[in-house]
Amino acid sequence: MMGYFYILGTIICTVYGQLILKWRIGKYAELPDDFLDKLIFLIKLLFDPYIFSGFAVAMLASFFWMAAMTKFDVSYAYPFMSGAFVLVFFFSVVFFHEPVSWQKVLGLIFIIVGIILTSRSV
Repeated sequence: MMGYFYILGTIICTVYGQLILKWRIGKYAELPDDFLDKLIFLIKLLFDPYIFSGFAVAMLASFFWMAAMTKFDVSYAYPFMSGAFVLVFFFSVVFFHEPVSWQKVLGLIFIIVGIILTSRSV
């Protein structure tokens, strides 16, 4: 049972990281064209506390994933990571008002069906 907790921890941390990066980066201007300006811009982003938390949580996700790998074969566990796609899509619609299309919904349905089929293949 702990193995599923580790997978869930990986997914939650991954989703947090993606959403927090999108939210905070959206608060800044667009990426400059000049190389030096790009570098300064990206370093400035790195020191945003929320973006830094996204990177820290990504590291935590790695620890959860390492723990999950002690419990499951990667071919069994990895498809569950697709759940992050579903959650990021849902929260991006709710929080960022991103568009929903039938193609995206159909793709998510395929992902969910794939997770279900893979989880039964133990």
